[in-house]
Amino acid sequence: MSEKIKYFAKPATIYPKAVYRGRYRDLKWISTFFLLAIYYIAPYLRYERGGDAPNQAILIDLPARRGYFFSIEIWSHEVYYLAAIFVLAAIGLFFVSSLLGRVWCGYACPQTVWTDLFIWVERIIQGDRNARMRLDKSPLSFEKIWKKALTHIIWLFIGLATGGAWVMYFNDAPTLWHDLVRFQASWNVTLWIVALTLSTYVMAGFAREQVCAYMCPYARFQSAMFDKDTLIISYDADRGEPRGKHKAGDSWEGKGSCIDCGNCVAVCPTGIDIRDGLQMECIACGLCIDACNDVMDKVGLPRGLIRYDTETNSNNRIAAKANKVAFSDKFRILRPRTFYYITIMTVFSSIVLYSLMTRSSFNLHVIHDRNPVFVRMSDGSIRNNYTIKIMNMRHVESSYSLSVEGLASYDIKLVGAGNPKPEDLLIPADNIGEFRVMLSNKGELKAANQDITFKIKDNISGAVFSHKSVFVQGK
Repeated sequence: MSEKIKYFAKPATIYPKAVYRGRYRDLKWISTFFLLAIYYIAPYLRYERGGDAPNQAILIDLPARRGYFFSIEIWSHEVYYLAAIFVLAAIGLFFVSSLLGRVWCGYACPQTVWTDLFIWVERIIQGDRNARMRLDKSPLSFEKIWKKALTHIIWLFIGLATGGAWVMYFNDAPTLWHDLVRFQASWNVTLWIVALTLSTYVMAGFAREQVCAYMCPYARFQSAMFDKDTLIISYDADRGEPRGKHKAGDSWEGKGSCIDCGNCVAVCPTGIDIRDGLQMECIACGLCIDACNDVMDKVGLPRGLIRYDTETNSNNRIAAKANKVAFSDKFRILRPRTFYYITIMTVFSSIVLYSLMTRSSFNLHVIHDRNPVFVRMSDGSIRNNYTIKIMNMRHVESSYSLSVEGLASYDIKLVGAGNPKPEDLLIPADNIGEFRVMLSNKGELKAANQDITFKIKDNISGAVFSHKSVFVQGK
């Protein structure tokens, strides 16, 4: 009987050791709580827009097909602005990665932020690394049950708060709270909250570093954005090797600065040994730097055995040591790669900003009837029919005038509720007015298909919006 072959080993559970002090640990806490505060508080910020528009500062109103971000409103036909935001975010990530490596992963990625929060809860209830390892290996007991149960209850509560906050971005927060408290929320909202609660619970409570190692594509192509001047977590092997245990009072002769304590591995949230070089799993959080610096302080050696460094500095430092010359670290911000990113972001953001600042508060869409394409009237004139849609993006009712360019002599008639007149088309606030237009030509046309332009004028501001079409007279 053939032996069963195992292609994959079960990943070992990682128990990150706490780093209680250090520059990068403090920076991570600041980043974590700042980002969590934004996420949980932002849906409750108010912004008065006037009229019947919602006063929630940040809102994606799916039924109305528009998004709000303070004074910026994006309608469904302006989805290209969202695409522009995603493109700018991607280029910004590339720029930051080319400068500082994977600091996004270590300090701002949602997976990192919530995992940090979950580990903090776990540490408070179950203890630090060794205590958690002992608890997991111990037989079932009352202590193990209540500590594990309390941990998972708090995790689920955090997941519930996370899912609840997310749906607030798509609904008016106070109204949704009113519905949730009275169990009147729609099934759609309820299912989203449940799904996001469970996904947060699983991803931050169990998957953790597996998301970074196996699910996130960024780890796979990060090196494409690095160059020799990118800051990465580096171990100074020239100074640290040969590593070995060291006792107080022993000579450092023939020994490296690394005492092989393993603290850099114990504190790593992804469980790697940075002394083996840069690895795909490294999220550049800097906790190994804090842990190593603490050890260096205790043994009386200079800090920086593990540090943020560039490949250029590392090579130059080794060369300077071999030639016995002075060396000072340098960090080049402006270089070809970063210059390209800065240029692209500047040009692209300028175009988007200009478009936002100059966009019209109304829009016009024209559809030419195809059946029939034209009608010859009893007086010999040619009539074409159109459907026009005027989008009023203001929060007040507005009046517009309709005119046509390209025809020397024409007659225009509108069909719709209230007998609309071309010089006074009333469109309700935040709404789209649809009209049937009968356009008759009274003169001779130069071509069978005459290019024309429909123009809509705002009777209040005088602004004009145009839409090209065609007038067909046949042969």
